[in-house]
Amino acid sequence: MKMDSQEELQHIAVVGAGLVGALEACLLAKKGYKVDVYDVRPDIRKMEHVAGRSINLAMSVRALTALKGIDLDEHIKNEYGIPMHSRMIHNKDGSKYGIPYGKKNECIYSVGRRYVNEILLNKGEEFSNITYHFNHKLVKADLNKPELTFSVDQHNQNEQITVNPDLIIGCDGAYSTVRKEMMRKPRFNYSQEYIPHAYMELSVPPVNDDFAMEKNYLHIWPRGQFMMIALPNQDKSFTLTLFMPTDTFSGIKNREDLLQFFQDNFRDSIDLIGEEKLVEDYFANPYLPLVSIKCKPYNVGATSVILGDAAHAMVPFYGQGMNCGMEDCIVLNDCFESEGSVSSALDKYTKVRNPDAEAMCDLALYNYVEMRDLVNKKTFLLRKKLDSLLHWMFPNFWVPLYTSVTFTRMRYHKCISNKAWQDSTLTWITTGGSIACLAAAIITARQNYNSINCLTMKFVDFVSNYIK
Repeated sequence: MKMDSQEELQHIAVVGAGLVGALEACLLAKKGYKVDVYDVRPDIRKMEHVAGRSINLAMSVRALTALKGIDLDEHIKNEYGIPMHSRMIHNKDGSKYGIPYGKKNECIYSVGRRYVNEILLNKGEEFSNITYHFNHKLVKADLNKPELTFSVDQHNQNEQITVNPDLIIGCDGAYSTVRKEMMRKPRFNYSQEYIPHAYMELSVPPVNDDFAMEKNYLHIWPRGQFMMIALPNQDKSFTLTLFMPTDTFSGIKNREDLLQFFQDNFRDSIDLIGEEKLVEDYFANPYLPLVSIKCKPYNVGATSVILGDAAHAMVPFYGQGMNCGMEDCIVLNDCFESEGSVSSALDKYTKVRNPDAEAMCDLALYNYVEMRDLVNKKTFLLRKKLDSLLHWMFPNFWVPLYTSVTFTRMRYHKCISNKAWQDSTLTWITTGGSIACLAAAIITARQNYNSINCLTMKFVDFVSNYIK
């Protein structure tokens, strides 16, 4: 941070010790700030079971870049993360096929939410200027002072404490108390949407101490209006997540209904899960809602700001919730580095980050349609192959949507505009004699690889002129 920002800011309170809050605390402590982290829960490292969402996380470039700032990226990739190079599509008849995510060396990593949270908390213990306060429930906040009042559960007795940091950073999730205080302010925009679908977690146990399915894939059972996915775990199990309309969930009343439903739609998964385990887990687990939240601004002057799900909760279908939240930490840091005061840094953070976060919320909703339905369509597979071909020919010019979101740090709203012009270009390419032109270009490129840069520039100029 610039010197005058440091003079304004000495003591920071982070509300929420989840993935984003724990990471943000480490990044701030690394810069020398006194950081107090408050969380309503007990220390999860001492808990046998952590309540709440436990959907496996798909970690990609954005989160790994943020973790690199505290030297945890390689640890997660090499010691814990399970690389997934492709989607594995499971058809109703039991056949399956893979769809690569990107180039041969590109992958996303299956990681457990709790594990990542625990290593971030452990990392924070290495900083003498971070103090954790668990069992602290935020009950009142004055975001202008700023001031926080917590109800503290100590030895089965509640007491209240009040703290006055220089800056409040709310990382307290989709149902954020800090954001609720912001909503009392004039000109604060807020919207939330519960989609008509819910989710439930099931599991596939190991078989003979090995994975029951192909390890390095994100498995998908797309079924139009609903789907099931599976991600590999370190213990060689798979976490299955079933996404369906709430009406479909509520329509399954008993064992016979459930087994018939799975027989009709996910036949190959029954033996993988185990019939008795399927019945037991399905009726023991609740199906949980999925919400998308947008709001603006993300800050109140120079005294408070929200990050992660508190600012932009999204449905999980692009695997970007954690990635987006952790990238928030990088963006906020960049704003502090470039601005001369805390106020201007937080204002810039809202201005820069909001359009990207809202774009990612929209992309997450779009990807549910793709995962549950479009992956089964020939037009989707053709588009993927054409995207891959054009990306091979023009790697710096033609970047497919999934690649731009998952394997780059292109701003999310630019990922959408990038796809928009690509869609219009492909519409032109796939009509009339333009296919012959494309084929000729490909043949020329393959016959003379050294001329690819020249060909690329000609193609770029041609497409640019066409779009104009």
